[in-house]
Amino acid sequence: QVQLVESGGASVQTGGSLRLSCAASKSTGSSYCMGWFRQKDGVERERLATVDAYGYISYADSVKDRFTASRDNAQNTVYLQMGSLKPEDTGVYYCASRYWYCVADPAMWLSWGQGTQVTVS
Repeated sequence: QVQLVESGGASVQTGGSLRLSCAASKSTGSSYCMGWFRQKDGVERERLATVDAYGYISYADSVKDRFTASRDNAQNTVYLQMGSLKPEDTGVYYCASRYWYCVADPAMWLSWGQGTQVTVS
C-alpha cells in the first residue's frame, strides 16, 4: 500500500494561489492513478483532479481552468497548483492513489493522505 503525505495547505485571500504537494512512499509512476480530492464541512469528499499513469489529467468542472494537477514520477510526488481561489474552495484537501484506473468515486480509492487544510477568505 502506498503511503501519502500532503503539504502546502494554508490560509489565503480570495484570488490568491497555493500549490499543494503529495509525496508517495514508493514509485507510483507506471501503474497508479493519483487523485486530488476536497472535503468541506458536512459535505461528501469530492474529486478535483486525477492524473493517470500515462499523464492524462481530468478535472472537475468546479476547478477546471483554475487548478492544475501534475506529477513528477522521478520524485514520487504529485502537485495541485491552485489559482483564483474562492471562499468556496475552503476545505481539507487530500491526495489519493489507486491501482491503474482513475475513478471519481472516493470509496474506490485505496490509499489516502492525512489531508491539508486550505482556507480562503
